Formats: sequence, C-alpha cells, structure tokens
Amino acid sequence: MLTITDLTFRMQGRLLLENTSLAVPMGARVGFVGRNGTGKTTLFKLITTEYGPETGSLKLRRNMRIGQVAQEAPGTEVSLLDTVLEADIERSALMAEAETATDPSRIADIHTRLGDIEAHSAEARAGAILHGLGFDAAAQARPCSDFSGGWRMRVALAAVLFSEPDLLLLDEPTNYLDLEGTLWLENYIARYRHTVIIISHDRDLLNKCCNTIVHLENRQLTSYKGNYDFFEKTRAERMALQTKMKAKQDAKRAHMQAFVDRFKAKASKATQAQSRVKALEKMAVISAVQDTDVAPLHFPSPEKQVASPIINMERASVGYETGKPVIGGMDLRIDADDRIALLGANGNGKSTFAKLISGRLSVMDGRVTRAEKLRVAMFAQHNMDDLVPDQTPIDHVRKLMPNDPEAKVRGRVARMGLGAEKMETKARSLSGGEKARLLLGLATFNKPHLLILDEPTNHLDIDTRESLVMALNDYSGAVILISHDRHLVEASAERLWLVHDGTVGPYEGDLEDYRRLILKGPGTPSSKKDAREPRSKPAVELSAGEKRRKEAARRENQADTRKRIQKLESIMKKAEEAIKKLDKLLATASTERDSKRIRDLATKKAEFERRLVEVEEEWLELSSLVEG
Repeated sequence: MLTITDLTFRMQGRLLLENTSLAVPMGARVGFVGRNGTGKTTLFKLITTEYGPETGSLKLRRNMRIGQVAQEAPGTEVSLLDTVLEADIERSALMAEAETATDPSRIADIHTRLGDIEAHSAEARAGAILHGLGFDAAAQARPCSDFSGGWRMRVALAAVLFSEPDLLLLDEPTNYLDLEGTLWLENYIARYRHTVIIISHDRDLLNKCCNTIVHLENRQLTSYKGNYDFFEKTRAERMALQTKMKAKQDAKRAHMQAFVDRFKAKASKATQAQSRVKALEKMAVISAVQDTDVAPLHFPSPEKQVASPIINMERASVGYETGKPVIGGMDLRIDADDRIALLGANGNGKSTFAKLISGRLSVMDGRVTRAEKLRVAMFAQHNMDDLVPDQTPIDHVRKLMPNDPEAKVRGRVARMGLGAEKMETKARSLSGGEKARLLLGLATFNKPHLLILDEPTNHLDIDTRESLVMALNDYSGAVILISHDRHLVEASAERLWLVHDGTVGPYEGDLEDYRRLILKGPGTPSSKKDAREPRSKPAVELSAGEKRRKEAARRENQADTRKRIQKLESIMKKAEEAIKKLDKLLATASTERDSKRIRDLATKKAEFERRLVEVEEEWLELSSLVEG
C-alpha cells in the first residue's frame, strides 16, 4: 500500500525526516503520533506529492485514490447533502452523463457501473454520515454558506468519508467535533474497510480505531503493532532496555579504553591494545534515550475556599434574546470541590451555560446566587484572539504584575511551561499549544475558586494533555469541563451533566453508557432524543412528612458514612507515606546490591499497595454514595 524507503526531508533548513523507512500494509488503521512540530503534517504532504523528498523514495500502489479533508471549508450555496454527494467524482460524472447519453450500449454500461458503486444508496449513506457528524435532515438541506467555519469543516470531513478513498488521511479530525461527533467518528473509522492514517492526540480515538501506531521522534518513523496503550507500554520497555544496554556498552568501552591508555606504549601489549582500538571503532554506539518530558501545567489553587454552594440556581434561564432562552428551568448547585463535565451536542447550549456560570451572561428568569468573593476563570478556544499578536508572554504577564521585579515575572511565565526562548517570542509566532499554555496561565493567575474549561485540548499533544489531567487533579477548586477528549473527562470529572432539550441536569450513566446511546442503531442514533436521554426512574410523589423522614434518615446515614470516609482517607495517607519510605529504602538497597533486603522491601511494598487499592475502592464507593 505505502512504502517509504530511506526518506530524508528538510523544511526551511530544518531536518524533519532523516533516512527513515516505513511500510503500511493494505487495510491498516494507523495512528500517527509525535510531538507537535516534529513533521507529521509534512509527511502527509509528502504522501500526497505536495512536497517531494530530498532523498529516498515514497511509493504508493498504482491507481490508488487518496482522500483528505480539504483545507478550505466549503462556503457555497450548494446544500450540505449535495456537497457531500459531489465528493464521489465517479458517481457525479456518471449521473451527469446518464442525462445526455443516447447510445443504448453506453446507457447500459453507465447504469451497470452505477449499480456496482451502489449509487442508488448514495443519498442515504451521505445523510447518515452528516447525521453522525451532527446535522439533522433540515440542516442537510441548507446551503453551506449558512454555517460557521467549524461546522463547514465537518461537511468537508463528511465529504471525504463519503468518497471512501483507498487511503484516508485525517489530520486532527476531532478538533472541530464535539464529543458526540468524536464518538461517531471513532466508530466509523474502526469499521472503515480501506487504509486509514490518522494524526491525532486523542488517546481514546487511537485506542478504539487503530491497529498500528507510527511514532515520529528524532526524525525517525517507528511502527508498533497494536493500539496507543500497547504502543506506550512497548515504547517504555524499549526505552528502559536501551538505557540498560547503553550503560553496559559505556562500561565496556571505558574498560577497553583504559586498557588501550595503559598498554599502548608497551611493546608486549601493543598488538592487544591495537586490536581493542579497532574494536572500539567498529562498535556501534547506542544512543542515549533523550528526555522528552513536557513542562508541567500548574493551576494555582485558591488560598481560601468559599462556602458551598459556590453557585446556586433556582429555575434559572439564560439566552441572547429577550424572551428566547437557550436553556432554562435549571435547579442546580455547584459546590467548592465539584468536578463536572458537560455532555450534549454542539448547539444545545453548553457554551451558553458556561457563560452564565462565568458571569459573561446574565440570568433571564429565575435566580442565580453566587458565593461572596467568588472568583471564576474561564478558558475557551476563541480566547486565542485575546492575545496581543505583537506582545511576548512576558508582556502579557507583566500587565498583571506591574510592580514586581523582572525575575518574578519571568518565573511566573516559566511556571506556565514557556521556556526562556518562548518568553521573548511574540504571540503571533507561538504554536497553538504554547498559546493555550499562556492563556491558561493568564486565566488562572488570580487563583480562582472555579475554573471553566471549554475544549482546552484542541492544540495540545498527548503528553501535554496528560499534564493537564495532573494539573486539574492537583487544583483544589471546582471545575466545569467541556471537552471531546474522553480520557480527559474520565480522568478529571466526577459528575456528568447533560445539556439537552433546553435544560441542564445530572446524567446518571457514565461515558460508556453515553457512547452506547450515541451509537444506538445502524451507524448513527435513530433519534437524537433517544441517543441523549439520561437513564432515569419514574418519579414517585412523596408526602411532606415522608420527605422529611427520608431526608432525616439520609442525613444520619451520611454522617456515619462521612466518618468512615475520613477514617479511610487517614489509612490511605499512611499507606502512601509508607510506600514512599519503602521506595527510598529500595533505592538504597539496590545501590548496595542487597538482594535479600530488596525482596523483603518489595514484598512489604506490594502488601501496602494491595491494601491501598482495597481502601481506595471502598472510599470511592462511599464517596459516590454521599455525592449521589
């Protein structure tokens, strides 16, 4: 299908690929990963012959159709459905010829070929793809020009999926999709019958869709069989082995060099010394594993928490036009330690809800009560426009620290993960990930009590996304999260709220339940209402006395449960401290090569870890009961 041999390529003098080779078989679903800026998109341009290699070769099977999402989103007066149908060039050409052909033989050939390519089901297939990407039947009949750039990019994606190329190239396709669209695309790619190469930093997408991972690092392409989790594990094992082999080789080289240095002047040892010199010259050098850790993200926690609930809503409604609320009837509360992820398709009001919470929109009806001195920070992708293009990160931070010395300002920028070189770089020249770091740092500068993140991962690579997870888990304030990245949601959020049918409420299932509902039916949900309906039990009306007795019993049970939770937290803390001490003792024993002590310490550590897992499971179960 695709064979790359000894490929070398430079971009503006910078070496991106160096004598690297790769083979992609037919039918493979390849996840293409690597740090931002390493050359992944450049390789796509080499595959499509937009660029030519400096040396080496790149060969594709003859007459192979390559498809990728157009860089320019369609903005014509053609309807969405017709735009997608036009992507199948052969079908469009045959349909046009069928209207003018007069030769009976040719007419027969045309209709035979139309049958072969299943032209009769084209509209249904195109409609199903558009539906899966968030367009209902009414939207499919509207012209592309009616939609914003992000929605038109979905149409471009639908068009390339409908054309079913032999080699499908997708470059960060989830950046303009919501969670629902991402789940649908994940399912579609997993069943795609041709070859796919997808550049993505979405861990779940790579795990669900891909059977091969190609990693671009140090200008080399390395292929791993399996999904992303298997790649990560295998790569870690390779790196550990390489580190050990290098240490052994370094010791061997040092020993041989010492012999040469000592005996090269002695006539009786000259021959042996010379043979070791030749051996040293022939010995292939094992390169050191390069440290590729990303700079951590850090969100300063509030110095003093405010009392819960920090926000309380009573029959609240919000929108942009008087008398036309986007969402309403909300009876919700947000506590000081809440971690809430918002579910719901784009256009249902997630961002509108976030703006109400942040104070950027005022309540229309009902009431929203906020805790005194509550500080709220919000990050959204459109905030990128808030950066001043000609100013550096230092300039942006200095506005918030006008009276502080330069060293302190630089230290604050460094904590955002921007090194000395990037501190002096103008905002227009920063990468998307670097701009996101700067904006996150500016948004959380005043130690907010509540942090709202609206699609924070669009420009972040996998390692930086993992840093974001750790930063959120270290942050002690409340978090409202809107994201299509399932791994981020599952690792950071404790509660799910569904924005649907003009209101917001708790969703009782988990993300896997939600995924199954979204994918209900053949390829796409049979109905949006069914697909996004939270599981619920029929309401049973209780008398006032029964309600009071039930609430009193609940409070009594919760008091006992909270005491048990506190005890479990104490046990967990002691176990974690013991494990840390044992790790230090193990390090000492390893240095001293005391094998018996290493075994004993390892046994004790394993016991503490086993006990910690048991306690954590009970703690999680009880915490869920209290929160429920």
